[in-house]
Amino acid sequence: MKKTIYLFALSLLFSCGNEKPTRATTNNEVNLNEVVVLGTIHDGHLVEKEYSVAVLTQLIKAINPDVVLVEIPPDRFPVAMDEFKQKNTITEARVKRFPEYVNVIFPLTKEMNFKIIPTAAWTQEMSKARSAKLKEIREDGNRADEWNELVDAEKNSAELIKATGREFDPYFINSDEYDRLVEIELEPYNRLFNEELGLGGWDNINKAHFAYISAALDNLRNQGKRILITYGAGHKGWFLRELKKRTDIRLLNLEDIVPK
Repeated sequence: MKKTIYLFALSLLFSCGNEKPTRATTNNEVNLNEVVVLGTIHDGHLVEKEYSVAVLTQLIKAINPDVVLVEIPPDRFPVAMDEFKQKNTITEARVKRFPEYVNVIFPLTKEMNFKIIPTAAWTQEMSKARSAKLKEIREDGNRADEWNELVDAEKNSAELIKATGREFDPYFINSDEYDRLVEIELEPYNRLFNEELGLGGWDNINKAHFAYISAALDNLRNQGKRILITYGAGHKGWFLRELKKRTDIRLLNLEDIVPK
């Protein structure tokens, strides 16, 4: 069920969000970076009022990051940034499909002072190979049971998410409950097809994405920065499990920074 975020709540929410909270530090926490993962809904930001481009923009302003790690391949980022600086638009194919970057992150560089670091491992060849392999599996009559298990899991996950009545609420999308419900679909997808899909498999691509993310966090270690990671919401649970293993960051959720 689609709902509109209460405007009064939003005005309170974002009015004080630009100040990073102060916190006490111990000898083991000196200059720890704060890290928050913000799940996005890609094209959904263009049509869903609860998590619209405008709402996403205000959330990022309230988070007020020093660094933003984005779902853009490193070789595509300079092209997109040059286009934006020269033409105020982005036509680079891998980037223009993400409203969270074209309509939010890149424009915010004009009024906010944060560094963008590209961390996506996707390549066009990888995407094409994955799509072709999934089509082959889907059309293989001998593998109908596997495919039907995935379809049923996807349907079950979507129905449970919709039943919450909060499917496009950014606070729900950025919650542990959402991650648990999405995992209903992702678990069979990963178990049945990860190895077969090669570099484009679910575990495999997340490991590749996270290698970039981890390298960026290593390079920024102990700088006392607030680091925002923006990826499609389905990746969030996978990343959080790995981020919780790190002792050199202070991991925050959305409500820690922007209370609802």
